[in-house]
Amino acid sequence: MWVSTKAQYGMRALVEVALSGGEPISLKTVAERQLLSHQYLEQIFAILRRAGIVEAVRGAHGGYRLARPLEEIDSLEVVELLEGSVAPVSCIVDSANCVRAGMCSTESLWRRVDAAVRQVLRSTSLADLVQQRRLLGIQPLPQYLGRDD
Repeated sequence: MWVSTKAQYGMRALVEVALSGGEPISLKTVAERQLLSHQYLEQIFAILRRAGIVEAVRGAHGGYRLARPLEEIDSLEVVELLEGSVAPVSCIVDSANCVRAGMCSTESLWRRVDAAVRQVLRSTSLADLVQQRRLLGIQPLPQYLGRDD
């Protein structure tokens, strides 16, 4: 399994949104604090919004906030939403992709890898990642004043 920047940035951005404590935060601010592309975050957040993970708030002090409690958003849901399957090989997702399905000596290995990755992601909530961020004592970068994007 290879996790692209879409899932990596999406998870980092969700932690940033969660740290706003329920107050809307602009994607511009998230992008600046995480040193990410604002345009790329817009694409990611469109997906997260459609899935009901975040909600958009309009207005002068608008932005995004979580649509569900931190504890109810697990990493597996977010990664699969942004990446698709986390399976290490395609035959795990669709046995029709492999003529050796059911008769392959390595199939059980890939199924165990898939199960382990899913278990780690499923058992790691956004609340866990926020707690980890706080334990690390990482401070967000200050907002850049007077800069328009």
